[in-house]
Amino acid sequence: MEQFVVGYIRGTHGLAGTLKVESASGKYEHLVSMNQVTLRNSFGERLYKVESSTFVNGMIFLKLAGIDSVEEAQKLKGTELVLPREKASHLEKDEWYVGDLKGCSLVYGVADNSAPVETIGTITDVLEGGAGDLIEVSISEGCNILEERVKFTKEGTLRTVYVPFRKQFIGNIDIKNKQVHLMHLWILE
Repeated sequence: MEQFVVGYIRGTHGLAGTLKVESASGKYEHLVSMNQVTLRNSFGERLYKVESSTFVNGMIFLKLAGIDSVEEAQKLKGTELVLPREKASHLEKDEWYVGDLKGCSLVYGVADNSAPVETIGTITDVLEGGAGDLIEVSISEGCNILEERVKFTKEGTLRTVYVPFRKQFIGNIDIKNKQVHLMHLWILE
């Protein structure tokens, strides 16, 4: 079953183990109505029953069964909330999850079909960083618009590059056709 990150535990609230949750999509309605949720971190995944969920000032306060102290809750800081796609299906037209970007082609060229686009590589991951998210791209061997020094490492293997996930670098995102448009080639150097 395909799971998507729908939120992040950012901290605690009170002494009873209540968690502060930030939505990954900026929408909160679907998070308030959850009756169970899977938490995922480097130690694995665990399913929890939701005892209560309240939206206050751009944050969800989430109380989970079995997390009954501030100490237990603090151990979960940074953990991802994941849901199966069918339970995370609140998306409107032209909306998507960060997980939808994985497997998309990073392309360069005009996005209005007036000229062909060139595939640069495949998005293999999206990494959360302090200054913003980064798209991890595995350069394609068939990419013809990059110089060899940009395309290959010194050892001769195809490079993996990281592109800031910002509007000045990333243009049209077409999840249906699995294409993400790069605005500037120089960011790959």
